[in-house]
Amino acid sequence: MLRRIAPALLTVLVVALGVTALAARPPQGIPRRTADFVVLAGIAGLRWEDVDPQSTPTLWRMARDGSIGSLSVRSAHRPTCPVDGWLTLGAGSFAAWNGSRPPDGCPPAGVVVEQPDGIGANLPDQESVVQHNQQRLSWGAMPGSLSESVRCSVAVGPGAAVAAARPFGRVDRYAAALPVDPRTLLGSCVLSIVDLGTVEGDDPAQRASQARAADAQLARVLAARPPRSLVLVAGISDTAQPSRLHVAVADGPGWERGWLTSASTGRDGYLQLVDLAPTALAALGRPMPERLFLGRPAVSTDGRPADLADAISAPADADQEAAAQRTVSGRFFTLLACVQVFLALAILPLLRRARPHAGPTGPTPGRIVAVAELLLVAAALTVPAALLADAVPWWRGDHPGWLFAGITALLVAAGTAAVRFVPGYAGTLGPLGAVAGLTTLVVGMDVLTGARLQLNGVVGYSALQGGRYAGLSTVGLGVFLAGALLAGGWFAQRVHRGWRPAVMVAVGGLAVVVVGSPYLGADPVGAIALTAGVSVAAVISAGGWLTVSRLAWAAMAALAVGIGFAVVDLRRSAAERGSLGRFLSALGDGTGGFTVHRSSTENFETLVNSPLTVLALVGGLLVWFALLQPWGGLMRLFGIYPAVRAAMAGTVVAAVLGGVLDGAAFDVLGAAASLVVPMAALASLRVLGHAADRTRPLPGRSRADGVDESGSGGAGPTGGGDGPTGGGGPLGAVHPRPISGPPSGSVTAAAPPETPDDSTTDADDPAAPTASGSTPDAAPTVPVPPRQVNRSSTEVAAS
Repeated sequence: MLRRIAPALLTVLVVALGVTALAARPPQGIPRRTADFVVLAGIAGLRWEDVDPQSTPTLWRMARDGSIGSLSVRSAHRPTCPVDGWLTLGAGSFAAWNGSRPPDGCPPAGVVVEQPDGIGANLPDQESVVQHNQQRLSWGAMPGSLSESVRCSVAVGPGAAVAAARPFGRVDRYAAALPVDPRTLLGSCVLSIVDLGTVEGDDPAQRASQARAADAQLARVLAARPPRSLVLVAGISDTAQPSRLHVAVADGPGWERGWLTSASTGRDGYLQLVDLAPTALAALGRPMPERLFLGRPAVSTDGRPADLADAISAPADADQEAAAQRTVSGRFFTLLACVQVFLALAILPLLRRARPHAGPTGPTPGRIVAVAELLLVAAALTVPAALLADAVPWWRGDHPGWLFAGITALLVAAGTAAVRFVPGYAGTLGPLGAVAGLTTLVVGMDVLTGARLQLNGVVGYSALQGGRYAGLSTVGLGVFLAGALLAGGWFAQRVHRGWRPAVMVAVGGLAVVVVGSPYLGADPVGAIALTAGVSVAAVISAGGWLTVSRLAWAAMAALAVGIGFAVVDLRRSAAERGSLGRFLSALGDGTGGFTVHRSSTENFETLVNSPLTVLALVGGLLVWFALLQPWGGLMRLFGIYPAVRAAMAGTVVAAVLGGVLDGAAFDVLGAAASLVVPMAALASLRVLGHAADRTRPLPGRSRADGVDESGSGGAGPTGGGDGPTGGGGPLGAVHPRPISGPPSGSVTAAAPPETPDDSTTDADDPAAPTASGSTPDAAPTVPVPPRQVNRSSTEVAAS
């Protein structure tokens, strides 16, 4: 009875853990009215490296007294040209100007601003811009949403006119430049938007001169600001490729000496361009528009250094790191894909000759196998090592790419040495358990300490992309779920068969909490996918096949977590909902198609452009056409160690779901494959190295004791499992007798200990290592003298 209801009980437990992790949300600062007037001052291209006491004294004093942050200027077009930045500011969502433009460039012509009455202005192109954003772009932005939310707005300069224009093109009050005394103009409406100019180019002297001119205009604005006003200064856009992080400063009541942040970033010191519009409305106490902004109101948090120079160095350093990350990241993943392709090709002949009686020439020499095993360990540890390398500021050097490569190589070597000399390395699952545990530890500790290595890291996410600022990255999710499930499988294999599902649920449930909690991984989609993977791993960890019913239980668990979180999220207010709640709300009002379109587009672009797709495909080909073949060893590994098979199956399910649902295509699967495939190949080599070993059960133990005579641990038809031959795999856990040896009845030997599938101790710890550095998979073996046969090595290896 308990066996029949076990899948349901495990499903309920995993669902409870998942919903608990996703439902809890960290407290967010509640935006409140802090001003009677808001002045938004934009300087296109302004970066923190342009701010200093000599060139920009006004902005320096404003930053000293107010709150500061790094501004990501993502829009619906890349790069974000000045006109795109101003349009996105006024829309509160990712928007872009229409019209022709060069590839990766900006429109050559300026914005046409008409002044028919001398008070306001008209933008004749506004109607076509609105249609372009509503019908052609996937974000569904409505230009002019900010100005539509207030009764009256002021625009100074052509860029400000783009931001302040209502959807039909009207600007309430407009001036081409600041008047001699701007007090009356800035006090005529509650919202003023001012274009202070542009800082562009690579020449430091030119940039300093342009920043000085913008700072002089800012001084006039501050001198004429209305009483009880909030002034926001922002580097509103890029001016050329590549994208950079820009300046964000807020000065006013309640914004003293802090870090700027918002719920859209979830990290102190970071703000998005789309956050500025809701910030202005929240400061004025005005309601948000019916179609919510993509951004969230900014708040000021404590923790900023007292010295402004030290405080500014943090966002400036983040900009430098993000710029270096963009270049190094692509090269790293391309090189990683090439290395893993080379290892996949190199491992094929070793697999063909891994059996002890592999033809007249014998198996591959032990030293070659030992070196190959170390290379596989190093390949599996490359991604965690690259993550850990960001603890060293390599981006500050003259040659950041080479510095990163050297640091990563040292960390890979150190990790490989640690795995090589860890107790239990000689066991079949020793390297797998060590690598999985080390990977889970590195990624998990980073997440628990604020995911600082993920932000702007080579294997993390970039603030320049504007997709994620906190929690787990796509690559981090892949290696973490793979490491956690493999570690769970390794632990489960060490306990009695009846306890294995509980072990998988315990380890996997903790991983779900880490991935899904807004305090930690902040990835609800990843948590839902991992829930399905944990459910799959739990129901087959004791043996048996992944049947339709078991797959249905896993799907039900993931669906239950998703529904539970959706119900909790929808009960929150519209401003506090997460991504899932906002998507369901969009489905309700008929705008959910934009999200579906964006997700499908992102999946396709990632699929065809990402090097991780190569990793996923090469790993899949190696597993299907080599490791899963009769001579590949993986089926034998699965038969002897069903918990490991369960962990790998759960990893595939979780990685595929996580990538597709999150718009990352095969990136999550590719990251997981970079860890799982090398470890599967290494374990297969070791299993094949002992393919001729034979084991026998202890005297006096019978099938009634839970161990069948085949050594399958009761997973086959004689052991009560679902597999057709025992051990949960097609080959079971029986070590086949080598064709060159005599029949088993002609050999006598002492009774060995328990078989690995049912042992409560380390199933990988037999007595003595072989020439390759590994030890037999099961108990002490019965030596069988070889007999010469007239068959080719290929035939023998495949038998």
